[in-house]
Amino acid sequence: MALKLKKTIFDLVAEANAEIEAISAEQAVGLREDPDVVLVDLRDVRELARDGRVPGAFHAPRGMLEFWVDPASPYYKDIFGSGKRFVFFCAGGLRSALATQQVQRMGLEPVCHIEGGFKAWKEAGGPVEMPEKKA
Repeated sequence: MALKLKKTIFDLVAEANAEIEAISAEQAVGLREDPDVVLVDLRDVRELARDGRVPGAFHAPRGMLEFWVDPASPYYKDIFGSGKRFVFFCAGGLRSALATQQVQRMGLEPVCHIEGGFKAWKEAGGPVEMPEKKA
């Protein structure tokens, strides 16, 4: 018997998108040099190694994000207290929608996410750097 969920991941993402701001990859590429904006890459280290990364983006693995945002957490990262605008992204925009919703609910602002994620970033001509190959 198949598992019958009350909500699917697509339901959760739709609910998140109704509460948060989503920007296009083209808009995000335009914000890349803005000193008041932090691009936050939520992908895991294997994705970064395989697909590359956005130069200058702050890496915050999705599983640690809420802990890194909360000043009461022993894992808090000062960057989240900077008062800057945070633009979250993942591979395709699903994890980043959920993450943006959560940190917005926590009180972090201003926040948004890139619709279509890293894939859309690359398609919009955003710069990507590949990790150096280990010898």
